[in-house]
Amino acid sequence: MRILKHWKKMAYLALGLSATALILLLSVNYAMLSWAKGQSYQDVEQIEAREVALVLGTSRSVNGRYENPFFSLRMKAAAELYHAGKVKHFLVSGDNSNHNYNEPRDMRDKLIKLGVPASAITMDFAGLRTLDSVVRAKKIFQQQKITIISQGFHNPRALWIASACGIDAIAYDADFPKWSNKKVIYREYLARLGAWVDLYILGTAPKYLGDKIDIQV
Repeated sequence: MRILKHWKKMAYLALGLSATALILLLSVNYAMLSWAKGQSYQDVEQIEAREVALVLGTSRSVNGRYENPFFSLRMKAAAELYHAGKVKHFLVSGDNSNHNYNEPRDMRDKLIKLGVPASAITMDFAGLRTLDSVVRAKKIFQQQKITIISQGFHNPRALWIASACGIDAIAYDADFPKWSNKKVIYREYLARLGAWVDLYILGTAPKYLGDKIDIQV
């Protein structure tokens, strides 16, 4: 009987913890999505013009065989803002964890092909994840007011992090690939909760900081 009572208590505890985690997950996602309303734009004509845009990194290719559509559409969105006069300079931030993988360089090269001059692009090689990219935009590149560019499922998290860091940010939503795997959206639900934990419980800082860098606009 004691063993049975013990397992019942454990089962109730596990059920309670699971319910709490689910409520927290749904609450955080609701808060971030609600926060992003009115700050995310899909129409280049409606978005406010700002000097600097932060372009969040992603892999250029899929399995090294063809161009990642998330990458292509994100760079296309950035170029649209530039040619419409809505952005003067880009901070392209991504992972450069080894010499064979360089997201900022790939983003810069793609933007140049899309008609953005190299002088209008600054690379951040230590944007290992969204939190790092956003925090470094302020602490290293000294930006207080930015436009964030990524897909619409990703931008709410980036906007929330920016707000938590005291950055005045709006976002421009790149198109979502029509044929892409929707698993990225489901993973984002967990990523939003992870960002909330990083910001308010763990106080996580970017892996790399360093000296301040001036962006010449």
